[in-house]
Amino acid sequence: MEGKVVRVRRKRRVRSFRDTDSVSLFRHHLTPGRLGIYAAAVALLVVVGVIFSTYGARVYRSWRENRLLKSATELLGRKEYAASATAAHQVLELHPDSLPAYQVLADATEKENLEETVSWRAQIARLLPSNVESQLNLASAALRFGELDLARKALKNIAPNQRDRAAYHVVAGWLARAEGNLTEQEFQFAAAVGKDPGNDLYQFNLAALQISSPEAGKSGHARDVLQRLADRNVEFRTGALRVLLKDAVERNDLGPAQSYAQDLQMAPQVTFADYLLCLDFYRKLDPKKFDALLEKVKPVAARDPGDVALLMNWMNANGLFAEVLKWMDKLPAALTDKPPAAVAVAESFAEAKNWSRLRRWTRNGLWENADHLRLAYQAFSAHQSRQSTADAEFESLWQAAERATNEQSDKELDLARLAMKWNLSIEAEQLWSSLSHIPATRRESLDALYRFYRGNNDLKKLYDVLQRLHESSPNETAITANLARLGLNIEQNTRQSQELAKEAYDRTPADPNCAVTYAFSLYASGRTTEGIDVIKKIPAEQLHDPHAAAYVAVLLLDDNQSDAAREFIDAAQRGPLYAEEKRLLEDQLAKLGGVGASPTPSPGSSARPKTAPPAKSSPTPAATAAPSTSP
Repeated sequence: MEGKVVRVRRKRRVRSFRDTDSVSLFRHHLTPGRLGIYAAAVALLVVVGVIFSTYGARVYRSWRENRLLKSATELLGRKEYAASATAAHQVLELHPDSLPAYQVLADATEKENLEETVSWRAQIARLLPSNVESQLNLASAALRFGELDLARKALKNIAPNQRDRAAYHVVAGWLARAEGNLTEQEFQFAAAVGKDPGNDLYQFNLAALQISSPEAGKSGHARDVLQRLADRNVEFRTGALRVLLKDAVERNDLGPAQSYAQDLQMAPQVTFADYLLCLDFYRKLDPKKFDALLEKVKPVAARDPGDVALLMNWMNANGLFAEVLKWMDKLPAALTDKPPAAVAVAESFAEAKNWSRLRRWTRNGLWENADHLRLAYQAFSAHQSRQSTADAEFESLWQAAERATNEQSDKELDLARLAMKWNLSIEAEQLWSSLSHIPATRRESLDALYRFYRGNNDLKKLYDVLQRLHESSPNETAITANLARLGLNIEQNTRQSQELAKEAYDRTPADPNCAVTYAFSLYASGRTTEGIDVIKKIPAEQLHDPHAAAYVAVLLLDDNQSDAAREFIDAAQRGPLYAEEKRLLEDQLAKLGGVGASPTPSPGSSARPKTAPPAKSSPTPAATAAPSTSP
């Protein structure tokens, strides 16, 4: 036992000696200098680790970003747009403001005609606010998808000293067209041609617009340009022939039209819609042979449901709705019982006033994305029936049609057009009023409301609509003059009206509408003699339109030129006058004891509660039909 204790004590002494020896050796080797070196080395390792972890990650992210961008670009080049967009989205996860990624996304979505294009173009414009091309691309994308306010803002973001270039004028021209301002569109397209006269696209756009000009010089030059493009440029041949044929048919110039029709049918990019344009010509050329030709076209159309609908719509528009119904009975149900052909058939029943068949046609079935139209036609058939419950049924079905639009403006526009066509005034006014606050549908809606309130002689609402038209299209002199003249007639914003009258006249002094408006403005301010001097600059034959003649007569009567006023009084009384014009002329005649006065008809005097008035032909700010401006 004692021996074991001794051995334990001996081991403890040995261990203690060894520990003491180790400490002494460590103290001997770890001098203060060496300790500093070790500390510096450790610090260096820490720093290197931090640098590697920070910059190494950045290098990796940069490498991965470049790889993804390269992949996105290659996929875009191979037209694999969805995959290209996916890769670009992954880039944005690494680098949220990657300009190349935004550019890939903008190009990919633009190729697929997706509305997202606008947001990606907006991001590029945000990163490159001073870059003209980025702002023009944004404006073009916004125009494509009806975002007119955004397009206008993008053009305004371009510095004034950067706007004098062809590309700017082209985009500004398309914006003017979207706003319904054809005068401004022509000005901008002409400016683009002036900047780049060798550009065939710019030449085509301008010629396709000017071919409908009332000025013989312009329209003749436009035909020459389009003929040159049709002969020498394959890219524009089909588009040029299309415009030339439409123009020749409208002018009843059947000789050239026959040549254009034959060439168009052989053109490389001919569509079924072009065959319908040829039908317009052949119907005029030889009505006796037309029926046989139509029978030859029907089997061609029957190969595609979309073409069936196109032909049916063309036939409806040309009064051949009875023929549509006969043809429909011979076609397979698979071609006609779904949109778009089902909608065309419903229109045929409505045109034929066959309300019972229209109700049966629209009662069952699901028209998918066009179900709002099925419900609308069903509502109209109920409205036209003489049943005691018709009104309640109509209201219920029409409300269902409005709900089926899901507040989508394009579908609401369908209903608004039908309501106007069917003289459903309450429904039409509500829809147009709502759509007038959406940039893409604003101009058409305001034009429709203009015609509606003009026919109803609701002058206060008419003035408000003209005011909004002027705000959205301030450079359109026809609107400016109409707003000024109405304001002076109803004594609304008189000073502004006088300023607008002068503004419109200064821009287009040779335009009778602007000249008469300015002369009337001078008369209203007690300067009748100056007003007559303005009128004298306009050829007399241009002042015999009833509306213009009424104002000319008022000025001449106010200047005691009764004999000179008689021909204009007669001209005014030959045609219907607007309510305010009728009152103005009658008041002036009453002051002078009724010089040659006779009752003057006034439009819109017997409007029914549920009936929209017919549109008036002049003067109106509504946009006129224009030829296609893309090849």
